[in-house]
Amino acid sequence: MSIISLIIKREFIAKVRNKSFIVMTFLSPMLFVGIAVFVGYLSSMKADVKVIAIHDETGIFINEFKSSDEYKYLNLSNTAVSIIKDSLINESYEGLIYIPKVNQASALEDKVQYISNDSPSISFIENVEATIAKKITNENFQQAKLDTLAIQKAEATVNIDLKKATGEESVKGLNEIKIAIGGAFGYLIMMFIVIYGNMVMRSVIEEKTNRIVEIIISSVKPFQLMMGKIIGTSLAGILQFLIWTLIGLSLMFAASLFFGVNIGPTSRIPPEIMDSAQQEFAGTAQMYIKELWNLPIATILISFVVYFIGGYFLYSSFYASIGAAVDNETDSQQFLLPIIMPLILGVYIGFFTVMNDPNGTIATVFSMIPLTSPIVMLMRIPFGVPWWQIAISVTILFGTFFFVVWFAAKIYRVGILMYGKKPTWKELYKWLKY
Repeated sequence: MSIISLIIKREFIAKVRNKSFIVMTFLSPMLFVGIAVFVGYLSSMKADVKVIAIHDETGIFINEFKSSDEYKYLNLSNTAVSIIKDSLINESYEGLIYIPKVNQASALEDKVQYISNDSPSISFIENVEATIAKKITNENFQQAKLDTLAIQKAEATVNIDLKKATGEESVKGLNEIKIAIGGAFGYLIMMFIVIYGNMVMRSVIEEKTNRIVEIIISSVKPFQLMMGKIIGTSLAGILQFLIWTLIGLSLMFAASLFFGVNIGPTSRIPPEIMDSAQQEFAGTAQMYIKELWNLPIATILISFVVYFIGGYFLYSSFYASIGAAVDNETDSQQFLLPIIMPLILGVYIGFFTVMNDPNGTIATVFSMIPLTSPIVMLMRIPFGVPWWQIAISVTILFGTFFFVVWFAAKIYRVGILMYGKKPTWKELYKWLKY
């Protein structure tokens, strides 16, 4: 067995046998689900009811404001505005909608005021503006002697039925689902790179601090040690991902059986007797699960593994060289920001560009740049990416890794035996020239 293979086996077994690795492998999915459930629960909780005072000197708008679970409107048109303002200062009310007296309702378009101690939400102001605008519009119709009832009856509500070119029904929000899936895989790539890259760096720092590396270097070359650590740690990460994949696919398969979805071209509704609401929910759930199975799942999973390996190898080369250059984690902070910034940039590009135009120029370019391609390309793949673009992106990624690892090995070779001196960017440049 080669020396690198022995180092890979040592690093892999050390990571996999670690109690934290075993616990987090099975606990992390539960934590993600628990956090999602908790966030959903918090979003469903009702906020405190906010009391809004209304002083309507026209008398025609007061009945247009309907109280809800979030806002309660009080008619204080007979109370002086100065008294209401004093109550606002004492926080008796959340705010005051002041509608002054005018000759015509249309003159109120820029005269209505909202008075409060705190800035209101945009949605609340838009709702108030829409309520007043609708009433003013109706008043204008009446002054023009138009039949408002006929106008209301003439208003149309359109509900577009989505279908594929093959004639099958589609579902609304499918793009949002693709964004969520791509974003989740892209974010996992970033998290895996950061977590396992830091593992490599800490491992190097620990061996360097304990002077174990001096004994190891007497038997192996620095480059072999660096590559063994990178590959061994990456295999541990891939094992963890495969376990999560099996858990996720098992849950999807269980959900398919529960909602009566056949994994294939046909689907069926469970024969159980259900009311109309249950049937509608089951039918909608069937279509969504079927659309999930129609996504390029195999391409997504294979690409995740490939881009994780490529991205991890690339960034771990940086992490390993930093670990060899410093004596403790505190000194490494000055070098970590330039490494993390491209990963953060990839996430932002993914969410703000791929979301709007997954096959646009910006998304395509950044899915080819090796420092961002592991994240951006993973976000694009659920929307469908030509195989040649994936091939070019992967080729550039691994080609860049081989180029970067050559430079990283130079820093690693010199820095691994350097003690007691805080390195600078200038020092690293000198090591590269040795």
